[in-house]
Amino acid sequence: MNHFKYIALLLWLLLPATAFESSATYAPKPNKRIVVIDAGHGGKDSGSLGKKAQEKNIALSIALKVGGYLTTHLDNVKVVYTRNTDVFLELHERAQIANDAKADIFISIHCNSLLKRNENILGSETYVMGLHTAEENLNVAKRENSVILLENNYERRYDGYNPNSPEAHIILSMYQNAYLKQSLSLAEKIEGQFTARSQRPSRGVKQAGFMVLKASAMPSVLVETGFLSNTQDENYLLSDKGQVYTASAIYRALRQYLEELDMGKISFNKETQTVQNTQNNPVVHISPVDNSNASANSVVYRVQLASSTKPIAIDATNLRKVQNLQTEFYNGAHKYLVGKFTNLTQAQTELAFWRSNGFPDAFLITYKGGKRQ
Repeated sequence: MNHFKYIALLLWLLLPATAFESSATYAPKPNKRIVVIDAGHGGKDSGSLGKKAQEKNIALSIALKVGGYLTTHLDNVKVVYTRNTDVFLELHERAQIANDAKADIFISIHCNSLLKRNENILGSETYVMGLHTAEENLNVAKRENSVILLENNYERRYDGYNPNSPEAHIILSMYQNAYLKQSLSLAEKIEGQFTARSQRPSRGVKQAGFMVLKASAMPSVLVETGFLSNTQDENYLLSDKGQVYTASAIYRALRQYLEELDMGKISFNKETQTVQNTQNNPVVHISPVDNSNASANSVVYRVQLASSTKPIAIDATNLRKVQNLQTEFYNGAHKYLVGKFTNLTQAQTELAFWRSNGFPDAFLITYKGGKRQ
């Protein structure tokens, strides 16, 4: 081995150590922060495919590296994996693991892809839950959400959600994570580290409707580490160097986020995220009805406030405050609805009202030709 190769190898071997220098300002807390790391796809679900790569394998390798760095370098952090082997998990199970762990952070790791290979489009993207403003964001959400088609009884499990329905993705994207501000803070740090640490192209922080983020009750992000439909990105993510740099960047962003959280620079109070209503402050609101003429095939929007397999004792819940409450039985559950709109903007206004008045998990339901979509 010549002198230059020896120096290059030595620098490479030192990379993981230099990537994790300690922070003098970090003040560990008595209680451990819980970070749930979700390696996307797995088992019978390979995820996106490149010429040589399978998304599920790359996602798992990077996830385990991130978790390893956190465990090794941050004493006050507990890491929980949704999977640490090549197994299939349903989307709701991934979110439930994070919810059951009472996680402080949920991060889902993936690889991006286009339908056709494209050598001009490459780089990372980090998503938070929210309304997509670009067709490409919608396409990423469609691809990731389509995993539920591999699950049994997915329509009942996801309250009738159909990943093949354009309207369904619109409705899902209207969910606003109660921790949007914190999620954006983490997402920005991840993309910043990808640029600074990995020196790879960043396509920025984006919003879209992801089922796995919607069901997570904590700050949560979904990271697309690169495009398997691009040869440069695919080779990078397949390489040990690429995976180390990618995992190092995510680790450093998580460490920075946790430092700011412990120093009080990031507000994190789960109790204040939920709107509280009491019997002394009843909500009196007569839900308006959009009286515009609707054809038989028109799309109609209604706000779903609650759902239960057994009838709800309305007088004992916030539902007692709702004027013009409507009920229907669908897919084995009782649905409690309010409003009827053909105008989406009016429906969104109604949704915002009820979310801020005792029903933070309310969402829009679409009907077409009188049938629930």
